[in-house]
Amino acid sequence: MPQQESFYARLGREMRITFVLALPIVVGQLSSMAMSIIDTVLAGHYHPSTLAAVAVGGAAWSVVILICIGVLMAVSPSVAQLNGAQRRDKIGALFRQAIWLALLLGTLLFFIVRAIPFFFTTMQITPEVIPEARSFINAISWGAPALALYFCFRNVSEGIAWTKPTLIFGLLGLVLLAPLGYVLMYVVDLGAAGLGIAVATTLWLQSIGFFIYMKKEPHYADLGLFDRLDAPQWTPIAELLRIGLPMGFAIFMEGGLFVATAMLVGQLGVVPLAAHQTALLIASLTFMVPLGVAMATTVRVGHAVGAQDYLGIRRAANAGYAIALISQTLSAGVLIFAGSWLAGLVTGDAAVISLAASLMMYAAVFQYPDGIQAMSNGALRGLKDTQWPMIITVTAYWAVGMPLGYYLGIVKGAGAPGLWLGLIFGLLVAAILLTWRFWRLSHQYQGIPVHNQ
Repeated sequence: MPQQESFYARLGREMRITFVLALPIVVGQLSSMAMSIIDTVLAGHYHPSTLAAVAVGGAAWSVVILICIGVLMAVSPSVAQLNGAQRRDKIGALFRQAIWLALLLGTLLFFIVRAIPFFFTTMQITPEVIPEARSFINAISWGAPALALYFCFRNVSEGIAWTKPTLIFGLLGLVLLAPLGYVLMYVVDLGAAGLGIAVATTLWLQSIGFFIYMKKEPHYADLGLFDRLDAPQWTPIAELLRIGLPMGFAIFMEGGLFVATAMLVGQLGVVPLAAHQTALLIASLTFMVPLGVAMATTVRVGHAVGAQDYLGIRRAANAGYAIALISQTLSAGVLIFAGSWLAGLVTGDAAVISLAASLMMYAAVFQYPDGIQAMSNGALRGLKDTQWPMIITVTAYWAVGMPLGYYLGIVKGAGAPGLWLGLIFGLLVAAILLTWRFWRLSHQYQGIPVHNQ
């Protein structure tokens, strides 16, 4: 009994630490989602064709930037391990190489985004939507380097377990975008292009603000982040790419999965597509909690690895899993009992509300595997294990979830519910395999020295 009490007391302490670390990240992620919602609301009240253009351009932008965000996620566990090993003096050199990587990715992202409109005709985009979608894409592309720099700054900060700036600058972006977007769209009357300019400007203001904050804030004073300007060095950049590219590809494929699912649902008619998007929006909001906890767990696991605290690796993960299960249980309850009401906040169409509410029952089920797979991915990132998680997630989603969803939803005629069942099964496979891999690796760390780069 004393051992059991000690375990629960320790788990409670670990959960409190993780929760405090994760809360600003969760708020920051919700702020980012809210910015996308603001885009939709502003465009929707301007003109139906503008809404369609922003929807097309925004979807293309969102999927592409996931690669950049995923690659730069390598910075967080790398910094966390150095921080845990009491090698904070090495963080500045790593940061300066991460800056070069961010600039490279931001520049590539700029050109990739601007090339997207050339494929609009191939993608069978409605002709009257193409001009505004192109204007939106071209305008928002100028924010690509700022986005890359912002996530570089953010991941360094989260790596040293200082997550307050994620909250501050997430909310700042939210506060800036709404009035700026309104002025450029409605007052200056630039339409979709105005909204793209507003997003790009907001990204640059966030990035510049974060840069100034890091120069002034005492939490970074001993890291030597801006002591000098280092030339690009291939070895540390290659190491970041080795860790980050699998994450970027996995996140890109996950985003592509939901785009492909939406396209399949679109074959079923307007009501199923609207219901799908409504249910997915609400489910995405609930996912921000386990996602934030997973990011915090990455930092805590990475810190434990750097400190060679091998029991601490599993204790940090235990805390993350416990919080994720609690939060997902609450989320599932909300989706089950308040699904119709939530759908009614998004749309007034009775048919859409009814179908969306039924889809949220499926969303309630996948809260658990989705939360667990996110947590396991976060813990594995803390170990800098990214290649096998990439293989697992891509296989689970595209070789299991998508084919099963297509078979049930399209071939067997189950519609949107069938496609969602496929998603659930894919998430379940990913959750089981990722959890198994983490616990296998965490056991291997016991008694094995960690050689930090």
